[in-house]
Amino acid sequence: MTVTPTPTDLAAPQRSNTARLTISCADRKGIVAAVSQFLHNHGANIIHSDQHSTDPSGGTFFMRMEFHLEGLDLARGPFERAFQDVVATPFGMDWHVWYNTEPKRMAILVSKYDHCFLDLLWRHRRGELDVDIPMIISNHEDLRRDAEGFGIPYHVIPVTKANKAEAEAEQIALLRDRCDFVVLARYMQILSGDFLRGVGVPVINIHHSFLPAFIGANPYRAAWTRGVKLVGATAHYVTEELDAGPIIEQDVARVTHRETPETLMRLGRDVERQVLARAVKAHVEDRVLVHGNKTVVF
Repeated sequence: MTVTPTPTDLAAPQRSNTARLTISCADRKGIVAAVSQFLHNHGANIIHSDQHSTDPSGGTFFMRMEFHLEGLDLARGPFERAFQDVVATPFGMDWHVWYNTEPKRMAILVSKYDHCFLDLLWRHRRGELDVDIPMIISNHEDLRRDAEGFGIPYHVIPVTKANKAEAEAEQIALLRDRCDFVVLARYMQILSGDFLRGVGVPVINIHHSFLPAFIGANPYRAAWTRGVKLVGATAHYVTEELDAGPIIEQDVARVTHRETPETLMRLGRDVERQVLARAVKAHVEDRVLVHGNKTVVF
């Protein structure tokens, strides 16, 4: 007899006893050997490894390595301290290790558009995004019923020009120490530098790739007026410079003269959903390493 998994089954994947190690440092000989030897000496089994150098002579080296924890001869704290002393300090590494048994906590900010928002919730429920979602914050009531249908707390904090600072302070109070990253699922507000510093975790945004050529309230009509042949989307980390943060993921769809502003919008929103989902998944799996205003995505 075949048993079909329920949504609850799919939302709780069996998490492997593995860890992910990410590294960036000045490139030099011996980095891969030192990391591999350290893990071998302490009983870890490497199962995936990716690396990239911007230039083998004086460039920056990036690595993502995944390894089994079974057989590890040290607890997490001593393991991390030993890695710092034996490998990271001698090579001047910026490094981080994340254990797969601990899903990242993803908070969502959204306004009224529901396409990216619902896509993330659906993928989470289906087990495609291995995250916990502690909260959803919106500046409108419109999507409360959808959020509550997924059993996720929904907080409404109205934002106006007059109360923006107070609203962001309230958002920060909700988010701080309760999430590992934030996703703007078409949150139609510009975040201040104070917000980014206050929340203290990476923030991922999605926007249509017409920016900055087609800005304003109706970019798809403006694009249609110009007879565009592509619609697209860009997912990036948020910085104080509007829509100029490190790019994580992009995609496009070809269109023709037969499109209307409405069909352009539908096609564009479909691309937005897919691009944001891929960017979030890459971030969740520690595949994105930031290098200045660029990214290395393994």
